[in-house]
Amino acid sequence: MYAVIKTGGKQYRVSEGDTVRVEKLDGDVGANVDFDEVLMLGGDKVAVGKPHVSGAKVTAEIVAQDKAKKIIVFKMKRRKNYRRKAGHRQPYTELRITGISA
Repeated sequence: MYAVIKTGGKQYRVSEGDTVRVEKLDGDVGANVDFDEVLMLGGDKVAVGKPHVSGAKVTAEIVAQDKAKKIIVFKMKRRKNYRRKAGHRQPYTELRITGISA
C-alpha cells in the first residue's frame, strides 16, 4: 500500500518503511508526526481525494534534523566588475514512514 502526502508545499509518494527527506518540520529526533493531508491511497484499490482522502492518515517517525549539502550561488555581470558569491544549506527533516491507515 502506498500514499501520496502533501507537506512543505510538495507531494511525496510514500510506502510503509520508506525514508523520505521533507522540508523542515518541528520536532525532535524520535518524535512521531501525523500527516492528514493524504491526496491519494494506492494498492489493491485506489482512492483519490477531492482534495484529500477523508479519514486517511500517514504516521512517520523523525529520524534526523539536518542540513543538505551546500550549494554555491554565484552572480556575475560581464565587464562590470560585479561578482557575488554565496552559499546556502537547506534544512530538512528525514522521516521513516511507520504506518498508513485508510
